[in-house]
Amino acid sequence: MTSWSLAQVAEHDSAKSCWIIIKDYVYDVTEFLHEHPGGASIILKYAGKDATDVYESIHPPDALKKNLPTSKHLGPLNSDAARAVAQAQESKLKTKDELRVEIALKQRPPLNRILSLADMETVARKVLSYKALAYYSSSSDDQLTYQENAHAFTRFFFHPRVMRAVSQCDPSTTILGYRTSIPVFISGAALAKLGHPQGEINLTRGAARTNIIQMVSSNASLSYEEMIAAAAPSQPIFFQLYKNLNDSIAEKRVRDVEKLGYKAIWLTVDALVPGNREKDIRSPWVLEELESGEPKYCAETTDDDSQSNGTGFGTAGALIANDDRDMTWEKTIPWLRKITTLPIVIKGIQTVEDAVLAAEAGVEGILISNHGGRQLEYSFPPLEILYRLRKQRPNVFDKLEVYIDGGIERGTDVVKALCLGARAVGLGRPFLYAQSAYGVAGVVKIVHILEREILTAMRLLGARSVQDLKPELVERVDWQPLLCAKL
Repeated sequence: MTSWSLAQVAEHDSAKSCWIIIKDYVYDVTEFLHEHPGGASIILKYAGKDATDVYESIHPPDALKKNLPTSKHLGPLNSDAARAVAQAQESKLKTKDELRVEIALKQRPPLNRILSLADMETVARKVLSYKALAYYSSSSDDQLTYQENAHAFTRFFFHPRVMRAVSQCDPSTTILGYRTSIPVFISGAALAKLGHPQGEINLTRGAARTNIIQMVSSNASLSYEEMIAAAAPSQPIFFQLYKNLNDSIAEKRVRDVEKLGYKAIWLTVDALVPGNREKDIRSPWVLEELESGEPKYCAETTDDDSQSNGTGFGTAGALIANDDRDMTWEKTIPWLRKITTLPIVIKGIQTVEDAVLAAEAGVEGILISNHGGRQLEYSFPPLEILYRLRKQRPNVFDKLEVYIDGGIERGTDVVKALCLGARAVGLGRPFLYAQSAYGVAGVVKIVHILEREILTAMRLLGARSVQDLKPELVERVDWQPLLCAKL
């Protein structure tokens, strides 16, 4: 096999001929430029150079193998070139943001001082890189939907029952028939490696240690094989499917994960186009100015500038650029049923009407979700949709399992959702923050926090098991402000 020098690779530094180096191996990505979900510009930035660092932070190790023909795998660097790349990496100066993160990691509080999910998020916001935090925390437009997801829980109050025997209290339940220690699962969330080198494996191992269930994203930064390999024997893992617009590619993905041992398909239907996540889109500009120490000013404007909106994608948007925008109840669900025997859950239900259609389609479950406030601004909080579903179409709960995610910050939030009929709730950002701050131990910690809070709420409500959590234990209240008459 041919080996390459750095000078040879450097000759291919344009859109006409674009080579890159990943882990001392040379790839010709010229024909892939126009297919890259994140656009050609990010690849061309590294044309003729080593791109290992930026590639590994967001791509599974097998991404090139799956997306690039073997004829474009050109061969390894020669020994001199590999040595030069290693030396350049060792002597590479750290950015200001990298230096800030190093200091923050050394200043983390002991894990036993983390008492709540909010405490964990506070630590994570300090130790995450700016790029990672921008991706994890961003939401659409003015972030109103994201804020209202959590605020919705403040409109629901408990009717505690007393004189109930609750010394023995069991918060466990099942999700699609699989036992979980608490009614909480890890919602699909992409790019965990942005926050921690072990990435999604932290979530897999943390879920195993606490006996909860992980949903793996199609856009994970590790391969599906790596996460299954990291799982404990008989550990159930679900798969979040972003359906590719090419049915053949989508079918292969489904068949692959079923063969690997994933236990259910959660079809995402609320992210057909990227949400307007401005914090994520703005991130490269912020980092550029942070590093240079100088703001960038407008020298001269052109018509092209007025039409441009950067990439328009950000880290997040590029991930779904090739997803199917023409899914329908009539076409997509029968197609998915035909290619898999796994249970199907629809992720991203946002109205009572669509919950009814999902039940009529015969799926096993629905996840009421607005994608954590990251997609359509002013979409209703999931808890409000759950409440409306309970009031308007309670029969739906008899036909399938109902879950919600978005805005859950406390064990009391979990209990409120269960009282209204949710089987379990999903959390995405809190688990990303936990694994970023403390790795597997962080994941385990927030599960234990939630378990303690759920048990406390259940006992004070008079509930010995999740089956005792009924609608009559909660009431929706819109407090009216006290208006003082003018004198």
